[in-house]
Amino acid sequence: MNIAVLGTGMVGHTIGSALIRLGHSVKMGSRTKGNEKAVAWVTANGANASEGSFSDAAAFGKVIFVCTKGDGTLDALRAAGAVNLAGKVLVDISNPLDFSKGMPPSLFICNTDSLGEQIQHTFPDAKVVKTLNIVNCEVMVNAGKSSPNDRGTMFVSGNDADAKQMVVGNFLTPWGWNDVIDLGDITTARGTEMLLPIWVRTWAATGNGHFSFKIVR
Repeated sequence: MNIAVLGTGMVGHTIGSALIRLGHSVKMGSRTKGNEKAVAWVTANGANASEGSFSDAAAFGKVIFVCTKGDGTLDALRAAGAVNLAGKVLVDISNPLDFSKGMPPSLFICNTDSLGEQIQHTFPDAKVVKTLNIVNCEVMVNAGKSSPNDRGTMFVSGNDADAKQMVVGNFLTPWGWNDVIDLGDITTARGTEMLLPIWVRTWAATGNGHFSFKIVR
């Protein structure tokens, strides 16, 4: 499958490389074609990896992974172009983290809205699926080498049931997420985005970002 990854940071590199390992063709998008980080990622990942602008990547991808920093997400998607997003599944991993006052970050959207909702509202013809935003990027693509019963729980939010099932079947399951809870429509992304403050504080308290949340029931 042709897949776009928007963003050249740690999350984009980790997701893009994991998609290559699953056998997909991946184009990494950034503000401008020839981005140094994107070119380095292509060099490291072989023939199924390519890079270009946000628009280039979005036009290429049947599925688009949104791996940008939260405060730049909507601008990146506008640069990608609504016509290139229409009808496609947008896997939104971004979070509305505000680092303007240092650590720990606060949320610049919360409670009565979410970044996932803002993406869906701005691009109504896209199929936004919010998921994977509650764990470190290495954990996103490897839910754990322990037994299945010891792995964490992943959530999905979105208005399109088929899009959510596709994301679970094609990406979450191969990456080891054997316990997935569908929270409902895109408004439920408020809940997963608001997990980030406790995630950050757990990381600070333990000195370890390689963990996930587990719903015991």
